[in-house]
Amino acid sequence: MKLEEVRAAEARLLLSTYDRSPIFFTGGEGVHLIDERGERYLDLLSGIGVNALGYGHPAIVETIARQSRALIHISNLYYHQGQAELAVRLTERTGLERVFFCNSGTEAWEGALKLARAYAGLRRSEGAKLGTKFLALEQSFHGRTFGSVSTTYKEKYREPFAPVVPGVDFVRFNDVADLRAKFSSEVCAILVEAIQGEGGVRPLTQEFFTEARQLADSTGALLIADEIQAGMGRTGKWCAYQHYGVQPDVTTLAKPLAGGIPLGAVLCSEEVARVMHAGMHGTTFGGGPLACAVAVAVIDAMEKEGLLAHATQVGDYFQQRLRQLAARHEAVIDVRGKGLMVAAELDSADLAKAMVGEMMKRNILINCTSDTVLRFLPPYILEREHVDTAIAALDEIFTEHAASAAARSQGGHTHG
Repeated sequence: MKLEEVRAAEARLLLSTYDRSPIFFTGGEGVHLIDERGERYLDLLSGIGVNALGYGHPAIVETIARQSRALIHISNLYYHQGQAELAVRLTERTGLERVFFCNSGTEAWEGALKLARAYAGLRRSEGAKLGTKFLALEQSFHGRTFGSVSTTYKEKYREPFAPVVPGVDFVRFNDVADLRAKFSSEVCAILVEAIQGEGGVRPLTQEFFTEARQLADSTGALLIADEIQAGMGRTGKWCAYQHYGVQPDVTTLAKPLAGGIPLGAVLCSEEVARVMHAGMHGTTFGGGPLACAVAVAVIDAMEKEGLLAHATQVGDYFQQRLRQLAARHEAVIDVRGKGLMVAAELDSADLAKAMVGEMMKRNILINCTSDTVLRFLPPYILEREHVDTAIAALDEIFTEHAASAAARSQGGHTHG
């Protein structure tokens, strides 16, 4: 099928949940996607932070081929090798002790919320004074299922499905005083992203993260860290919370975990895990043999190729080049991020949206989040030369925009 045939079929058959760009991809190699005409696109989005090893990486391709010949799926009523193997790798790298595997980030977040409510109930039965309320953060994004969207800040995600799950209060981002004011024994968990993704690649301050940990400890509430976008090496550490020296009670992983195969995970401490027993929670597809085998291969490849250090180095270079760009173009008002989770905030939502389209015309894929923020989530195998290509394109577009704005201003002045 050609692009127009696909577009027509989708318009007739699919729910209208996506505003797709008019590109039809048929393949990929390294950090590039390839369209139906053979055109190559530098992918600085990697499937919204999923394709950590890029496209066609031998570790993934060979593992899929080998494991698909052996076993793709069995019920979680039986054992297979993959879950224990992967759990060992994840617990060793996160500092947490127990794992539940699912299919996606939003499912992982649902599991974390259920753990928090169940744990609070267990602690109440043991005499503790813990309520059922969640404290989430303004600008947070945790997923699309009912529980996840209920803890997601922006009304555009929640309002169409109201009433959402009750018992959620939102704390002003990085506002320690507001966190203290809203925290009480009624709270069963504080919910954070060490670096907000959809919220605009905004890092927590050390003070706020530390205070959240101390407040949770003061009552026995849980601190839950959403690492779905920032985790699995994207920031140069296995989890973004490791940059802060703050250990959560529960964390969630997904996106790059299995390099493009759907897989999510909830990790928790031994203390929290004691609330769970057979039958309380489950999944049909989560933690299947294929997904687990690929995730093991992804982790091993990342370590063998030194990709955490590489993400730090190339990410630092990316931010350095963006700051140079900001010094030349006043439209760029902030540059931030960690590792290969990088953002440039612009002074205009219209400009940010236009930049995505202009970059696409130059065969470079990025996206815009939180209206004004250009977000870069490239594969971990990105090199400096790819960064230079992107910066040159951004520079050209900003220059053209400034010239156009100046011409409009001059024209308006002349006619005035």
